[in-house]
Amino acid sequence: MLKRYFKIILAIEVFIRLLCFTPMLQAEDLSPSQKTIANVNGSVITQADLFREIERVKQQAARSGQFLDESMMLKLKNDVLEGLIDQELLYQESIKNGVKVDNGLIEKEWGRIADQFPSEIELNKALTSQNLSEAIIRRQIERGLAINQLINDKIVDKINVSPKEIRDYYDNNPKAFMEPEEIRASHILIKVEPNADQAQRDSALNKIKELQSRLQNGEDFASLAKEFSEGPSKTGGGDLGKFKRGQMVKPFEDAAFALKRGEISDVVETKFGFHLIKVFEKNPETLIDYEKVKVKLENYIRQGKTQDRIKVYLIELEREAKIVRFSLPPG
Repeated sequence: MLKRYFKIILAIEVFIRLLCFTPMLQAEDLSPSQKTIANVNGSVITQADLFREIERVKQQAARSGQFLDESMMLKLKNDVLEGLIDQELLYQESIKNGVKVDNGLIEKEWGRIADQFPSEIELNKALTSQNLSEAIIRRQIERGLAINQLINDKIVDKINVSPKEIRDYYDNNPKAFMEPEEIRASHILIKVEPNADQAQRDSALNKIKELQSRLQNGEDFASLAKEFSEGPSKTGGGDLGKFKRGQMVKPFEDAAFALKRGEISDVVETKFGFHLIKVFEKNPETLIDYEKVKVKLENYIRQGKTQDRIKVYLIELEREAKIVRFSLPPG
């Protein structure tokens, strides 16, 4: 799950938001309490830098529903440290190559960050809680823009993707371009609460079976759903719209996708209660037309080449650099 930290930096929009907002300090700026964990051509990475970035990565993972346990922490520390080293190497190289960053771009990126907060007070609170300041973040924005310009000049601008490459990838990877099966269905739901007793469950089952009988006798599905369904879709006659596999709870999904167009299911039980399902449309799995995906596919191939060349470029920079790594801190 944890790939090398720097590989995901592909464009300025992504890069600026993935940067750790921590300054690379020169040795004379350090206080005795700041333990050095790496030295990159004289610029140091401190324990504080590492832990600040680890916390940012953990928070980002949590927002996406991933939680990093203790067994993953050593790898995380190593990945983050290597990412910080990569970042410093690239920034130093941008300086060597005379990259200059326009102040207007820095201002624009700072504005995007500030706009994420409802007020300046909330922004300052967030900065203070992480021992940051506007000056530090502006400095890191400048670093990020400089690195991005270096990558553009040295790598991105020199990458070519031919029409043949795009077409060959499409032809050789058909599974990657399949539009999954999709249906449009409606349902009638009679709810059963998780803590319902047997009498309540029996009552709900009787209600849904009575509705099933009325449907079998020719009554309109949408009309019954509007009158009796206990789900939020009742106002639309039970219409759930179109959906693919993986979007509904499994018992519901299995029953719905097994139906033919126009069919109504038997009673289906899920954690929400009892359902009757009617399918109105069925669209089989289909291959997406090449013309619809070729632009995105070109970008995908270009990004892959960019990642590969950044990796090679960093290996070359590391080979020429003086990098000292110290023991990683516990915790």
